[in-house]
Amino acid sequence: MCFQAEALNLDALFTDETESFRFPSEPEEGDEVVLLFRTAANNADSVNYIEVGSPSGFAMIKTDSDDMFDYYEYRLKAGNCPIQYCFSVTKGDEVCYYSRLGPVWQYPDTGWFSIVPGFSTPDWAKGAVMYQIFVDRFYNGDHSNDVLKDEYLYIGQRVMAVDNWDKYPDQFDVGCFYGGDLQGVWDKLDYLENLGVEVIYLNPIFVSPSNHKYDCQDYDYIDPHYGVIVKDGGEALTPEASDNRSATRYMIRTTDRENLKASNEFFARFVEEVHKRGMKVILDGVFNHCGSFHKWLDGERIYELSGNYEPGAFESENSPYQSFFKFFDSKWPYNDSYDGWWGHSTLPKLNYEGSETLCRYILDIAAKWVSEPYNADGWRLDVAADLGHSSQFNHKFWKDFRKAVKAANPNAIVLAEHYGDPSGWLQGDEWDTVMNYDAFMEPVSWFLTGMEKHSDEKNSKLMGDGETFFHSMNYHMSRMMSGSLLTAMNQLSNHDHSRFLTRTNGKTGRTSTEGPEAASQGSVMAYFGKV
Repeated sequence: MCFQAEALNLDALFTDETESFRFPSEPEEGDEVVLLFRTAANNADSVNYIEVGSPSGFAMIKTDSDDMFDYYEYRLKAGNCPIQYCFSVTKGDEVCYYSRLGPVWQYPDTGWFSIVPGFSTPDWAKGAVMYQIFVDRFYNGDHSNDVLKDEYLYIGQRVMAVDNWDKYPDQFDVGCFYGGDLQGVWDKLDYLENLGVEVIYLNPIFVSPSNHKYDCQDYDYIDPHYGVIVKDGGEALTPEASDNRSATRYMIRTTDRENLKASNEFFARFVEEVHKRGMKVILDGVFNHCGSFHKWLDGERIYELSGNYEPGAFESENSPYQSFFKFFDSKWPYNDSYDGWWGHSTLPKLNYEGSETLCRYILDIAAKWVSEPYNADGWRLDVAADLGHSSQFNHKFWKDFRKAVKAANPNAIVLAEHYGDPSGWLQGDEWDTVMNYDAFMEPVSWFLTGMEKHSDEKNSKLMGDGETFFHSMNYHMSRMMSGSLLTAMNQLSNHDHSRFLTRTNGKTGRTSTEGPEAASQGSVMAYFGKV
């Protein structure tokens, strides 16, 4: 009689980088690390621990069993170098390898588990419920700090105060202000707490002329239009004004030290109140570029005409900030030949390689806002991979940034916006984690709606395609260590993408070309945890 040998049960094989199978999950140098691996009961002849570059590895010991599973153990001591590892499972003639991508029959060339001694991500961020707030559109808690009609010009147009909160956004909407502010967020903290929010992520709140504030005017201060205006005065634009030289009210509101100091103090009290409720606050750091209004450039001459600041690099070749920007010619005064991010003159790119002073200043800013008295709980970093003029410098800067933030507040998070494979920055010495586009927003959007996250592309074949969905999720999750994955910002939609509900309408295009219909006629779907 011939008996068929039982095959290796691939579905039962499992391990990961959490404390269920690795203890400690984020070890320090010198720690003994215990690794566990699971197989089906009595289904493996041997299990080996394998480090990258080693074909055979070290035998693991079976230390526990139950009715369904056997558990194998290997112990190692964490040194000062990263360790990449996988496992092999042998049963008869079968040899299976197990990595972050799961079981495979070939020696893996990617997806290895990683130990980086000394790298850890904040426990408070692991699995936390995060709530993003675009402050101007959230809630108006203080009408005295509202941007006023014709207060100043932005990109050649007069800013507008919106009276009707339900007004449909204009095509040129960056200069339209609905009046939301930090007092409005404070007024709604009961609501956020009752929702179960654990982390508030604020879009930029530093001084800036736009409603989105990704064009910073002063990294040192909270915008008084979001904070507190204790000194007001001056005038709005004159009817014939074609520039901001007559925008004296805006100058007082955004450059007067009393307003700036009061707004920073208000923010410190705001964070204190958030912390009392057991919630955290993440700030948005836009350090690849600033805005043309910034005091270092002063492209609108706001600071020159206020009379209380050093000359900006736009105004004078002798400005202390001249090296902060890259200029293509020497036509001072009022030199507009500076390098703009993607050619945008409103977004001058910061020239880190040309100024060690600039590097130190931004690192000080990084530490300042996560320290007393402000105590923010970390940074979301805008277009982080674009910073600098080379990949080499970019990685060096983020290493220095991490050191500065963690020295000031070891429990702060460093979370970057990134499109594409983030693994080069997630080696334990730069970012903690990312906005999880590749391993969440993108595959979930394709699977549930058949739409790309901007509503620019449609592929109905991907809607409901479970095989493609799980393959995509598995691969992109494997590019991050578990500490990074557990703290990643998993969003269905945000300020840079179409609303998820909009994507359910199956229409490609944007409101700029398709009008309001591009964002309408979606089917209503309430998913648990959404409301």
